[in-house]
Amino acid sequence: MIRKNCADCSIVTLVASAPEVQYVALRNIDLLLQAKPDILSKELRVFFCKYNDPPYVKFQKLEIMVRIANDKNVDQLLAELKEYAQEVDMDFVRRAVKAIGQAAIKIESASEKCVNTLLDLIATKVNYVVQEAIVVIKDIFRKYPGYEGIIPTLCKYIDELDEPNARGALIWIVGEYAEKISNADEILAGFVEGFMEEFTQTQLQILTAVVKLFLKKPDNNQSLVQKVLQVSTAENDNPDLRDRAYVYWRLLSGDLSIAKNIILSDKPPITTTMSSLPQALLDQLLTELSTLASVYHKPPETFVGQGRYGADAIQNAAIQEQRQNAVENPIAAAVAAAANGAPTPNNAENLLDIDFDGAAPASADAPPSAGASGLEGLAGTPQRVDSPAGGANAGGSMADMMGLFDAPVPAPAVGGMGNDMMNGFAGLDLSGASQPPSAQTQLQQGGKKTNEDLLGMF
Repeated sequence: MIRKNCADCSIVTLVASAPEVQYVALRNIDLLLQAKPDILSKELRVFFCKYNDPPYVKFQKLEIMVRIANDKNVDQLLAELKEYAQEVDMDFVRRAVKAIGQAAIKIESASEKCVNTLLDLIATKVNYVVQEAIVVIKDIFRKYPGYEGIIPTLCKYIDELDEPNARGALIWIVGEYAEKISNADEILAGFVEGFMEEFTQTQLQILTAVVKLFLKKPDNNQSLVQKVLQVSTAENDNPDLRDRAYVYWRLLSGDLSIAKNIILSDKPPITTTMSSLPQALLDQLLTELSTLASVYHKPPETFVGQGRYGADAIQNAAIQEQRQNAVENPIAAAVAAAANGAPTPNNAENLLDIDFDGAAPASADAPPSAGASGLEGLAGTPQRVDSPAGGANAGGSMADMMGLFDAPVPAPAVGGMGNDMMNGFAGLDLSGASQPPSAQTQLQQGGKKTNEDLLGMF
């Protein structure tokens, strides 16, 4: 007994931790409560919501409180849930109202207290509270049919309902208890008038409720049922609604007693509206406590490694996506590869040529001759190459260079290769006395120039 209490206390202490730790602990506690509902029956107050709890923690606490609820602590639970239902967070208020209905279905002895609590909340006339309360009361009717005395109170708010779930719930109540509601035909006739403007789920409820009303009160509602069947089959293109209308039409065209046995048959009462895991999955998750499986409430194989969203699957999908992108858009793939540090070809020498696929310029391919002085090639001047006549003439290289400018070749000096540079300027007219030859003269003297010769001038 002492060991059990210590284990309970160790679990409960985690609820006072940071919100992230709380959520992990609450998800694990939820698994334990599904297996052993009474293990924390005395710890209800520990799971009360605080004002600064994040929504995901509050929602999980509400579910755990309903699982812990029993005959002894239900009064304390209802008082707390009623306080929650008067807060400003709409989603939290809806979940609190829903928890009241779940407690009513779970604990039969407390059902009347729960219904009275819901009626008190409806009296506040807060729109979303009223609508959620009507949805919850519909589920209570499915478990306890004897609370039809509150139906007139619910019908007072029929014009304030604008959500399809709430409107469908009230229509279901009217159709289910049509023989006990004096103005049921008037209520349903109002819904039939705006039938085409309703949501599909509301239209289905209107159709079924009108058919039930006709089977329970066939004398005065024949025109109403004919109208709704005509609208559902001829003016509506939804297959679910149209098929159901045809089924009802066929049933009503035959023996009404058979239709009553089918449509008005007794329905088994619901046992709970809370979601629970299958027993096999629950047994597996109990062996995975304090792991991600216990937080997700899913087996590990569904999200680790081999699962649809496992790490291996995500990595393979990313690789396949990159390959597909490379095939569909190679330019974008090359840009992405360059951004990631992949080497790209250097086309700087082709900026003037523009033809990236052509051969490299001759100036880039030709290696400098053994006798180059090192100053050639600077500022775009071409490298000195051997004269076609051979290397015996010392002025051959200078003649080739000056030939680009159509200038007279100076006489070679005897100083050798070392004086080529200085002697080459001897033939230049630095005084400006001579005029440069015209373009026509250049064409006649020099002949046709190739693109490489013209680029060599720069």
